[in-house]
Amino acid sequence: MEAKKMIIQIQIFGILFALFMFYITFLHQRRNEFTTKESIFWFGAWVVFLTLVIFPTYLDFFIKGILNFSRRLDFFIVMGFMFLIGIMFHTYTIVRKNQNRIDKIVRKIAIEKQNKK
Repeated sequence: MEAKKMIIQIQIFGILFALFMFYITFLHQRRNEFTTKESIFWFGAWVVFLTLVIFPTYLDFFIKGILNFSRRLDFFIVMGFMFLIGIMFHTYTIVRKNQNRIDKIVRKIAIEKQNKK
């Protein structure tokens, strides 16, 4: 009985988190900080998250049957790490592109200043 109560508490926390993230995504979309594609991606991600929180056994046939994970938690930990590593790589590539753009702009400004003298 205690385990079921804890699972329900975790589900409530997950639902509140998903609703909060819906709101944050909506705010970013309203401020035009997200493109339409980004908004659709994040709203979709929160719908999937909310579905998995409400129906945690929904993917058991896939997780336990096809992927042979013994526990659901193992699967979600592995997927979480994969997602975080992917997001970190994506962020790194964006930072690197911006750094290269800044370098080009600084060089261009330096050359223009040198030519004016």
